[in-house]
Order: sequence, then C-alpha cells, then structure tokens
Amino acid sequence: MSNIINYPTEPKKPLPKPVIRKGEKPPEPPVESLWGVHDPAIYHDPETNHYYIYCTNATCHRSDDLIHWERIGKIVEEPPAESSDWVGGDSIWAPDIVKVNNEYRLYCSNSSWGVRQSCIFLAVSDNAEGPFIPRGCVIKTSSKSPVNAIDANIIEDEITKEQYMVYGSFWGGCHILKLDIETGLAAENGIGKCLARRPKWADCAIEGPYIKYNPDTGYYYLFVSYGSLASDYNIRVGRSKYVTGPYYDYNGRDLSDTEDYTNELGYMIHCGYQFGKGQSWMAPGHNSVLRDFDNEWYLLCHIRQQNFKGPEISTMHCHKLFWSKDGWPLLNPCEYAGEKSAEFERSLLVGKYERIKLSPTIPQGIQTSVPMQLFENGNVEIASVMGHWNLLDSSTLEICYGNIVETYVITPAWDWDYWCQTISITGKDQFGIAVWGKKIK
Repeated sequence: MSNIINYPTEPKKPLPKPVIRKGEKPPEPPVESLWGVHDPAIYHDPETNHYYIYCTNATCHRSDDLIHWERIGKIVEEPPAESSDWVGGDSIWAPDIVKVNNEYRLYCSNSSWGVRQSCIFLAVSDNAEGPFIPRGCVIKTSSKSPVNAIDANIIEDEITKEQYMVYGSFWGGCHILKLDIETGLAAENGIGKCLARRPKWADCAIEGPYIKYNPDTGYYYLFVSYGSLASDYNIRVGRSKYVTGPYYDYNGRDLSDTEDYTNELGYMIHCGYQFGKGQSWMAPGHNSVLRDFDNEWYLLCHIRQQNFKGPEISTMHCHKLFWSKDGWPLLNPCEYAGEKSAEFERSLLVGKYERIKLSPTIPQGIQTSVPMQLFENGNVEIASVMGHWNLLDSSTLEICYGNIVETYVITPAWDWDYWCQTISITGKDQFGIAVWGKKIK
C-alpha cells in the first residue's frame, strides 16, 4: 500500500484579500484571482481540454488543472431586448453551459434583487470562450408567477436523450422544464414541474438547482442551496431514478415536501465551517458538479470568509467529490490541490485530527471542529466521547460510538491552514449526517 502522494508542486498560495475601505467598490479581480467569483458553473471543453467556469456578471475563467485560474473576461455583452425590456435592467446572473453538436449554449438569468420579474435567456457561440450572442428567451416570470426564472442548469435524460432545464429561486422553489433540443428554447408552455421547495417559515429559501447523473449508481442527483447567500447558505442533495423526479433525500423525504420544521430535509454535504484556528468559511452554495473525462468528480461553489471586512465579496472553492458505497456524494473537506486517490496502511491513520459533523441547525450556523484521536489499539476519542475505529479496506474507515456508525472515504489532501500535506476523511453516519476530518499530527 502507498503512502500519501507527493504533490508535483505545492498548490499556488491564494492571493491576499483585497483591501476595501468603507464606501469603496470591490476592485476588479486580477488575473488568476477568484475573488468576486459568484455562482460558478464548471465545464471541461473536449475541444480545447481547458476547464472553464462561467459566473454571475457573465464572466469566464479558464484553467488547465482546476487549481490555477486565468480570468478571460465578459462573454455576453447584454441580454436580448425582449429580456431587458421585461426585467427593466441588463444584469446577467448565474450562467450555465451545454454543448449541442457544434454549438455552445449559455443559459443566463436576467433579473434584479428580490423580485420575480425575471427572464432566462439563451446565448450561443461556436467556442467555449465566446462571445455568446443572445438567441431568445426561454422563460419569463413576473410577480404573479409562483416561481422565479433564474439559476438555470441543463440536464439530459440518459434514456430518451430529451433535454431539460432545472431552475428557480425562493418563492415556489425549483422547477424542471423540457427544452427543444433543436433550438435550445422551451418545448412546453408554463413553468414545468416542481422538484424542490422550502417552507414559508424558512423564507422559502432554496435556489441554485443543479442535476448530475451518475452512471455508476443509476441515479440523478439534485443539488440545491438552502438559506441566504449572505449568511447561512448550505448545499443539500436528493436523488431520483428519473430526471424529472421526484427527488428523495437520504431518509426518503421528498425535496418538495414543505413539512420540514427541523431543517433536516435534504442530505447536507456542505455548510459554513471552521477547522481549529484556521480560516472560518461561511455560506457555501450555488454549486456545480463535474464528472471529468477520467470519471473523477468535483464540486465547485462560491463561499465567503466569515471575518472578511467590506462588501460581501465571495470566492470559489473546488472540492474533490467521492461516492459512498450506498451511492451518496461526499466532499473532501480540504480544497482540491491535485490529489489522487491512494491506499492507506492502518498505521498512517493513527494520530490526532480536527473533526466536524455537519449537523443541520436553525438557522444553519458555522460548524466548528472538535479534537479527535485515533489510537493504535483501535480506540477513538472525540472530545469526551469514546468509541472504536477500524480500517475496512485500504481507503475506507469506520468509526463507532454509542449507537452511531460513521463510514468514511480516506483521501490525501492539502491542508491550506497549515500549508502541508495531510490525510482527510469524509463520510456520513447511518442517519445521513455528513462528517469531515483532517489529520493534524
């Protein structure tokens, strides 16, 4: 069995936080900086082999490794007149891309803050870097509509090859609408079918839907963001055998069920967190998911530093995504740094860890780590809790205490707080509560 991999080079250290004085606007992000990235949609172009993220304000970044990013700039100049006249403005939010034959299709939201007078429009190009030229409106909503037409994501039915758009924010939740594969515009009238929503007591706070199919499990996975993008954003997941749903969480609850008085509906895989004395992060959300050409998986989302001074500027994190043996996504808690899967001997796991359990709260607060230690004799100590641990195979760890059984994927990681290689563990218990850890000694 191998030890932790040796990174070919250290990951590039993030640029310092921009200094913003009261009353000033955030500076334009410099080349290779991800400050200001919001609503990132990931795409790996088979023609150029570049990775791209498409973000709010119709900006695009390019990378060769998912670690170092170069800012290309704005790729859609303005919405079509039909859209901007309807909305009363030209803001472009949350683009998502799909390639159909030789045409690159970018689905963009045109809206303004806190209203349903919105439009999702389609812009097209012959290459991934644009420019993208508006073709037409896919769907428009108003204050009389039960749903808000923003946050588009395109998904194809694996059997019928029909194409759909999942979209929506707050109010009536997230819906799915059939598209015309030839034009890329809507193939049906109306708003489509509701897939996920939140109760009114939670401000109906759900948005950023993203569907990805996993051929290894046979399920479609619906990722959504709960809460406010400025405070308690967190990422939840449901799955279905059918692209049009219904989507169920780990405990069999339909994501469109509004009887959720404990904020436990939806399998939560990411929320605000802090390891030890490291940076405290808040409001991860509006994610996208990449299944790469080599069948490696990644999740990208925007996120904020809790103690950032100034406007609520966001940045982007990319995490390696794994799958539990029963078919649920798990995130490496450390940002992606080029690590590859590895096998681990039992002796490598013995030591001290920082551990976080991603338990749902009302509202969803920042989860902080507690100390954990794995002993050579198989005992485990989690703060004051005692239990035992076992290596099930060369990449799977089990920790048991009381009536709780947690199963983890073990992976190499780069510790951005301590600036060194380490081991991280990512898993969940038998009740569908995600758990993270990273070794510190």
